[in-house]
Amino acid sequence: MEGMNRGKYDKDDWEEFGTGSDDCFSSDNVLPHKDSSEGGCRSSKFEQLEQQKEPFLDYRQFEDLELDVLCPPLPACPNQIAMLREIQEEVEDIVAPMTQNESPFSVSILELLKDYTAGRRRLSVEPSDANLVGQKLSTEEIMRFAGVKFIQSSIQKAGVGSLLKYPCDLSFSGLSDEEIKNVELAECMLASAEKVGNQQYDSARRLLNQCDLWSSNTGNPVQRIVYYFSEALRKRIDRETGKVASQGLESELFDVDEAVMIPNPIIQACYEGIPFYQVPHFAGTQAILENMAGAKRIHVIDLKISNGLQWTVLMHALASRNECPLELLKITAVGTNSKQHIEDTGKRLKSFAQTTNIPFSFEIVMVSSMLDLKEDLFELDADEQLAVYSEYALKSLIVQPNQLDHLMKVFRSINPCVLVMIEIEANHNSRVFVHRFIETLFYFSAYFDCVDACVEHNDSSSRMIIESIYLGEGIRNIVASEGEERRIRNVKIDAWRKFLARFGMVETELSEASLHQANFVIKKFACGSCCTFVIDRKSLLIGWKGTPILSLSTWKFMPQD
Repeated sequence: MEGMNRGKYDKDDWEEFGTGSDDCFSSDNVLPHKDSSEGGCRSSKFEQLEQQKEPFLDYRQFEDLELDVLCPPLPACPNQIAMLREIQEEVEDIVAPMTQNESPFSVSILELLKDYTAGRRRLSVEPSDANLVGQKLSTEEIMRFAGVKFIQSSIQKAGVGSLLKYPCDLSFSGLSDEEIKNVELAECMLASAEKVGNQQYDSARRLLNQCDLWSSNTGNPVQRIVYYFSEALRKRIDRETGKVASQGLESELFDVDEAVMIPNPIIQACYEGIPFYQVPHFAGTQAILENMAGAKRIHVIDLKISNGLQWTVLMHALASRNECPLELLKITAVGTNSKQHIEDTGKRLKSFAQTTNIPFSFEIVMVSSMLDLKEDLFELDADEQLAVYSEYALKSLIVQPNQLDHLMKVFRSINPCVLVMIEIEANHNSRVFVHRFIETLFYFSAYFDCVDACVEHNDSSSRMIIESIYLGEGIRNIVASEGEERRIRNVKIDAWRKFLARFGMVETELSEASLHQANFVIKKFACGSCCTFVIDRKSLLIGWKGTPILSLSTWKFMPQD
């Protein structure tokens, strides 16, 4: 933090920047789940799990399992949660002497169990929840069950279960045969990730071979996500063992940001089917409107503009504004590449502006690097109100902190009346591989679950492209790459708060009208009931079945003395 206070920090500092610990799955960092009537409670069916195990999942023939990760909360299961709370103190008593005696069994498993139980204190359930069975588990819930089953298996194999007054024996009744197989498949993948983290690559490959037997990019959501994570783990093994050069992984990186700038049926399917795209657009443009309620000339600087759909929403709203006639709406797009695509976006917006009779101009500021961005590159007028819009733009600069610093200084010099920021609400920047893997796994599990629910099932080609290219590329980069090649380094809103505070920015509250817009949009989606909103301080966290996906926040610079 001393280096940060001096204005110097490294991209890896973001792991701790804004996080008080490595527990990125504590209850404070996970959205509360909806009523458990949607997920149900599965109590006890351990015998079925043991009897129905497939031979390929008997990975216990390999080395001791040690996964130093933290899991998000389980769906409400009163008996099991009560049991976990009771064993917390006993786990703490066991961990300390084992650490001192350097037991061959990995202490990380018990440390994980301690943290896991400690993080569940805020869970609350209704007595009737225990009777809810037969309801389909979400993809993320499958992963949670697999995580707990993995912990349970590790403790049993290590022979420390007898030391606990209440052995960690979570069993899962009410699961279908498919769900049991999905849990075991995910458990096998967790074991392979643990082996990769410990550089036990031969064991990891054997486990991944088992995963390949039952995972598929055309199967159910669990099978599909295991398919892409297994693929990423193999690429990481190839990188670590020198089979593939690091530069080879970098050259394979698909430019998602450029791809979304080109209108195509896949982008349209995402925008029309998945609620995460429209919700922040409507709520964010509402924040811009409110900060410019009396402005006749509005200037919005859009960092890293994509298809510009959010500005059609703004034009619609401005066209219906009667109390203050608009003289000009100016959009300035800032880009470092893809100039032709930005120009095409400008042409589409100009055409749309004509249909709404909005006086409109579109400007482009192209720079080779954000270090070249300067205030005088913007055509700023004294009589215009200025806003900055950043949709997934700042996260791409975490790997280039000097550029991010410079960009914020430019913003401070032009002093916009509001900065609207949309970012991924996840920590994909941990230095510890297994921590990053688990956070990424649960995040994308929720996302795959959303895609499966929201994209038409008869449009499997669109779903496959969304998952294999747009989502799969993120998984591959986060899991397989390191150093400068790991370009995707998402951090949570708490990290952004501390970073923006260094430049004198304060978070402003989203208005009731912005929240109303978010709720209004979500009701248009058939799957909207699964989309969850939580106010975190003054920001809006948008999630899927309780798992945070995006954050929407608004900021202003404090007046300078």
